[in-house]
Amino acid sequence: MVPWRATEGGEVTDDVLDWYGRFADGRPGVIVVEATGIRDVPSGPLLRVGHDRFTEGLQRLVDTVRRRSGGETLLFLQIIDFLRIARRPDKEKYFSRYLLLGETHREGLARIHDDERWLTAPDDEIRTALAALDVEQLSEVLEPRELESLERGYRERVTDMQLPHIRELPRVLPGLFADAAARAFTAGFDGVELHYAHAYTMASFLSAKNTRDDGYGGSRVERARLPLEVIRAVRDRVGSRCVGARFLSDEVIEDGSHVEDAVHFAVEFARAGLDFLSLSKGGKFDDAAQPKVGEAAYPYTGPSGYECMPSFISDEKGPFGRNVPLAAEVRRAVRQAGFDTPIVAAGGIFSFEQAEAILADGGADIVAAARSTLADPDWFLKIRRGRGAEVRRCEFTNYCEALDQRHKQVTCKLWDRAALDEPDVKLDASGRRRLVAPKWSNQ
Repeated sequence: MVPWRATEGGEVTDDVLDWYGRFADGRPGVIVVEATGIRDVPSGPLLRVGHDRFTEGLQRLVDTVRRRSGGETLLFLQIIDFLRIARRPDKEKYFSRYLLLGETHREGLARIHDDERWLTAPDDEIRTALAALDVEQLSEVLEPRELESLERGYRERVTDMQLPHIRELPRVLPGLFADAAARAFTAGFDGVELHYAHAYTMASFLSAKNTRDDGYGGSRVERARLPLEVIRAVRDRVGSRCVGARFLSDEVIEDGSHVEDAVHFAVEFARAGLDFLSLSKGGKFDDAAQPKVGEAAYPYTGPSGYECMPSFISDEKGPFGRNVPLAAEVRRAVRQAGFDTPIVAAGGIFSFEQAEAILADGGADIVAAARSTLADPDWFLKIRRGRGAEVRRCEFTNYCEALDQRHKQVTCKLWDRAALDEPDVKLDASGRRRLVAPKWSNQ
């Protein structure tokens, strides 16, 4: 979970230490630290590991979790690459500053107005005339990607082969991931998780919508080529250290990848020597809700986003463990291929009984529970001590996700207004919400 607690430069802060230290108090088996950028580029208050200067702060994070968990909790760093996405522009600004004018725009205006003078009109007049068109007319004049950039904000894709830095991704990314993994282990992490899921770069290479023509897109074999090259580069750099990957069991989008693709990728990742495979679902830009002007598209707002983080308002399947059958199908395929690589299931895991049933039934080997842990960081400890009745249950309203969407410091509605007068309590930027859950008073 991205809590928006790093510095603008991507460095560990005291708030980051407090956040993960509070989870460590509950002594889970593993904490996977939020998606951490592998490039040394500005990316807002998200953690980064793209340069050696980040190592010292990450070491402090490792030390904090070790101390607060009594050495019981392992700490993994999830490492990610993402492409550029811009905020939805104001219409006037889009046409005056961002649109690259071409002959098709002049021809479109000439056709709509039945006046050939638009074929030779000055650029500023063309831009003004385009801005005056209605939605239906714009759909006749603009290319699909231009219309998307106007209505949703510009977004790079791995298939934008006309862009040199996109074309070069297969050459660049293995080294960046390997460097990031090496820094994580230098900082003392117990493992790394390669982020191959949701709306980001590596997931886009695995997607059935990846039509690159350079040997890194098209068939499943070609789409898995770069992810496998990244795995090999990381393994060459860090040796036998623990390395896993998180990827999608189903993209849940039109023309996207489904469980049959995930089965193929899982077997190949196991064959490549990954130590665990963590399954997620959905969370794509393709079907995300249209953002407001000045905001960026958020990949957890459409149907695929719902499947990633189902809420209590649900269909007949319900929100709890709805992704487990896909994880189980992937696990069966990996076992049939002769590998015993542990499979991690996630999505609406809310109770000890549910988690135990998933393991007992062969749905997965490990369960991951992000929102339930946010609601009560102590739920693991409470269950071990026979105090399950005291667990603060997540209500799956996605209050936390709504804060993330607005790039606000993430909290939980079940505790962020509680015990605000507690000694040394830290509040968010608004001064209304506490930043970490209260201590378990009955411990």
